[in-house]
Amino acid sequence: MIPEESTNNLRNIICKKNVGIIGNYTHCTTSTKCIGTFKPNKDTNSYIGENNKLEFVNEEKLEFICDIKNAKNIITKIKEIHPYEEPVIDIIPLIDESSLM
Repeated sequence: MIPEESTNNLRNIICKKNVGIIGNYTHCTTSTKCIGTFKPNKDTNSYIGENNKLEFVNEEKLEFICDIKNAKNIITKIKEIHPYEEPVIDIIPLIDESSLM
């Protein structure tokens, strides 16, 4: 998840790092608008929000395909450019359809 105003920047940077490639198409991503909630404690350096106050933020969930060989580099890059102190990164392995009967 990422604040709406930061989504396009993240998308553009990671797509230049060879993610979001499907066949002859590049920059293939999906984003879903959502509301993120969090409550920073006194030890945080929050990009958004006040300590000990529940926050509601308009965010986007940005999804893309990434070759497993490139995953560690992409995770590192996301952490470098993501505005949040603790970005959430989900990795969902996909099945190669040629292995199906």
